[in-house]
Amino acid sequence: MRTTAALDVAAVRARFAALQRPLAFFDGPGGTQCPDEVIDAIAGYLRESNANVGAPYETSRRTDALVEHAHRRAADFLGCGPEEVAFGQSMTGLNFLLTRALARTLQAGDEVLVTKLDHDANVAPWLELQHDLGIVVRFVEVTDELALDYDDLERQLSERARVVAFPVAANSVGTTTDVRRIVDLAHSANALAWADAVHFGPHGPIDAAGWDVDVLICSPYKFFGPHLGLAFAKRDLLASWRPYKVRPAADEPVGRRFELGTLPHELLAGFVAAVDYIDSLGWDSIQGHECELGERFLAGLSETVRLHGLPTMAGRVPTFCFSVPGRSPEEAAERLAERDLAVWWGNYYALETMKRLGLDTEQGAVRAGIVHYNTAEEVDRLLGALGELIE
Repeated sequence: MRTTAALDVAAVRARFAALQRPLAFFDGPGGTQCPDEVIDAIAGYLRESNANVGAPYETSRRTDALVEHAHRRAADFLGCGPEEVAFGQSMTGLNFLLTRALARTLQAGDEVLVTKLDHDANVAPWLELQHDLGIVVRFVEVTDELALDYDDLERQLSERARVVAFPVAANSVGTTTDVRRIVDLAHSANALAWADAVHFGPHGPIDAAGWDVDVLICSPYKFFGPHLGLAFAKRDLLASWRPYKVRPAADEPVGRRFELGTLPHELLAGFVAAVDYIDSLGWDSIQGHECELGERFLAGLSETVRLHGLPTMAGRVPTFCFSVPGRSPEEAAERLAERDLAVWWGNYYALETMKRLGLDTEQGAVRAGIVHYNTAEEVDRLLGALGELIE
């Protein structure tokens, strides 16, 4: 029988200066806090190694080594080869860049399937190509509990399908998807499987090669690192696209062709430290602790609070979207903030999910996201405060 090592939450939280305050952070879906070692790595680079690449002097050579190391650690994190990795300003920026490169191969009438679970960063780039090129964007349905409707996905695949774009986990309601099932369906129609792993990043291991996705994009600031974008694409696919880049930029490794301009080297140092931090804990202990807290939240949630999404921890990460009776989402979030509880309200850029729920696309709902540095006491505080809001 497999056992999971218990997470020492007190020891974890001691590594975060940001957590040494009364505020309980349930805002991880919008961006997690950074452990001190990430902050120190960024500052250390700027103090000791700050330079551009390619020069013969010490700080430039240190930067060259950092860039290579960051790509290797990115490959470790994503489960791919370092030549298949690209860093960028943000996931959204990288996705617009990569979809534009793919667009050189598309023509009017080609079809792209997206889902009603998607964050708009994996929807809007395709809608812009629909506007520019006349491709057809189709939306795959979800069930009433906000699980992906795989039958609808299969029905909508046609010989014109070129891409199936989907989230590994929904940033709005926490639903996870069956990645291999989606990939197999996409490939059965000779379409690319284009995965958004932004929200999944802090909750479990990514395995780009094992999943056989063609493209995968995520954001280090969602998994305890700095504000960056990170992308994987299969080597042969990257080599087949003509990138938007300046002429002197290198053509090898192929992933680097999609990195525009000088990289934010100090943030690469922070990224490496973030991956090292996750490795120091291990996914088993992270996932076990998050599951326990998620179950605690669901068990204690008042029946009068309307949960949008799956009612158990099966098929989801511990991100919870809900409506509080008698309170607008904005008012509920403000009242919780007064109690030192950080939650979000709104649509979280998941416009199609809000439409599917019949919610106002501006007000949306309240969102509370749990990550491994949260505690049972914080969950109980949140539940108690929600109870006070509906009394």
